[in-house]
Amino acid sequence: MCRLETYYDTMPRTQADVEDHGPFTLFVSRMPWPLYARPRLGHTDSFDVLDVTAVRRRLEELRQPVRFEWTHEAAPSLVEVMTEAGLSVERYPLLVLDELVPAEPPPGVRVRFMEAEDDALAAAVAAVDIGFSPGEGDDLSRRDELARNLPPGRLALIREHIRAGHQRWAVAEDASGPVAGGSYQPCDGVAELMGIATIPSRRERGIGSAITAALSADALRHGVALVFLSAGSADAARIYERLGFRRVATACAAVLPSGPTASSGDGRQGSGDTR
Repeated sequence: MCRLETYYDTMPRTQADVEDHGPFTLFVSRMPWPLYARPRLGHTDSFDVLDVTAVRRRLEELRQPVRFEWTHEAAPSLVEVMTEAGLSVERYPLLVLDELVPAEPPPGVRVRFMEAEDDALAAAVAAVDIGFSPGEGDDLSRRDELARNLPPGRLALIREHIRAGHQRWAVAEDASGPVAGGSYQPCDGVAELMGIATIPSRRERGIGSAITAALSADALRHGVALVFLSAGSADAARIYERLGFRRVATACAAVLPSGPTASSGDGRQGSGDTR
């Protein structure tokens, strides 16, 4: 758990300005996507509602979504405190890779890694967005429209992260183009798998599992010693377990009751549908 907590504190600093507020560290995003506050690394004392309220007010002042993230086992009292502060708490299985079980994509689908200038990157990002936020209409038409309309700054930052080695992106493609994607962020021998999602019309075929296996294998080849992820649900966690992951803890997120319940965009986000 210590290595995970260190990663959670270190990785966002590449994307954010950092403010300490009592027992919390607030990561003020420099990116087009918001970040969050976490318990300060090494803080072992108790938390109270006033601590949470102070950070909430700061986030509102910054016009950032109110969001706290933490590992339940590292700060077990926080669920009660967040609830008392009027926030809604979501829980996600946290898993680490023990021994990777390979998973091949289905016939007609290939999984590959993308470089910063890859022409398919916009469509891959759009496919992940659709995987996390299904909507009405044809998946492929929506993917293509989203790809055409991605904010240039967002795509430029993703390319910059890939170029700098802060992210590795994998895409699954069939004859229509990208239908799934995912990424990982390495830091000091630890990597988190993030944003693994498949467009709804291509699910139940094992594409997400193939993406997960490819990302994990690539991280290990590049010297990562610890691969982990937070699953979007207990059902998704069971799929990851079949790939060699083991549940070790529970990742928690607290937001306003009417706010988002899972990270999205290109910062930290849990892994979604792996089917």
